[in-house]
Amino acid sequence: MKRIILAGGSGFVGQALAPVLVANDYEVVVLGRGAAHRRDGVDYLQWNGETVADWANAIDGAEAIVNLMGRNINCRHTPENRREIVRSRVDSVRALGEAISHCAIPPKAFVQTSGIGYYGDTGDHAIDEDASHGNDFPAEVCRQWEGAFEALDLPATRKVVLRLGVVLGRDGGALPMLEKLTRFFLGGAVGSGRQFISWIHVADVVRIFASAIEQPDLTGVFNATSPAPMTNAEFMRELRRVLHRPWSPPVPAPLARAGAWLMGTEGDLALLSSRCIPRRFLEHGFQFQFPNLPDALADLYSTNETVAR
Repeated sequence: MKRIILAGGSGFVGQALAPVLVANDYEVVVLGRGAAHRRDGVDYLQWNGETVADWANAIDGAEAIVNLMGRNINCRHTPENRREIVRSRVDSVRALGEAISHCAIPPKAFVQTSGIGYYGDTGDHAIDEDASHGNDFPAEVCRQWEGAFEALDLPATRKVVLRLGVVLGRDGGALPMLEKLTRFFLGGAVGSGRQFISWIHVADVVRIFASAIEQPDLTGVFNATSPAPMTNAEFMRELRRVLHRPWSPPVPAPLARAGAWLMGTEGDLALLSSRCIPRRFLEHGFQFQFPNLPDALADLYSTNETVAR
């Protein structure tokens, strides 16, 4: 049975990906900070995200490693938190690279996550993987993250970087909070509402990771976003529609920043524009199951329970 290592796989994306891999007859091993155990056909091994230890034995002979490790950027960007956001990403990449370098049979593929924050604020410009990195803090995080990955010398291992957009799912990410605000009639456009959101349905993210693991022609950097980014105003209007909240007052930028600070996050994250196109996946013939936001939200809120008013 082919083995897949999910480093940091106990989070939102990892928990969506693991059962799909198990159903496709992969042996799945999750590396994370919790105690070692086995659940639902998945083996969980303890890892601090920084150093190489006994867990490295599981990597030898594995089909692929997927690295999802890194502190959530959705927090207040204090100097201490900024250092931890960068450190948690760079250290995990280096430790996994060291573990692979000692393998008798290195993994065939190393799939590394990054983010579309790499590009900074894109304004109205639609950009693809060839665009340069931005100059703000999220861009610097992604630059260092990807730089650590690029520096790994792994001649026997195919390397893939997936720059994730806003992943939409009911079990994690940004959508549960946006849903809660919208249900309380606080789901209006934020700031000007003209800033773009590059989103993707969690089911398409899982299929993208599976493609990156299984397709030997996929290498290099890919934007993992839907082909149809939406402005904030359009996004919130579609979310209000599916949740039967026809109107909410707009949220001025200063109020958005203050509210975000009270909720323990960074207000500017909702005000940055990210208009990204997954050109390389489209060129490889990837078929998005949910290329448009109305269909994606309709799927996520398709049962009587999820549209409860």
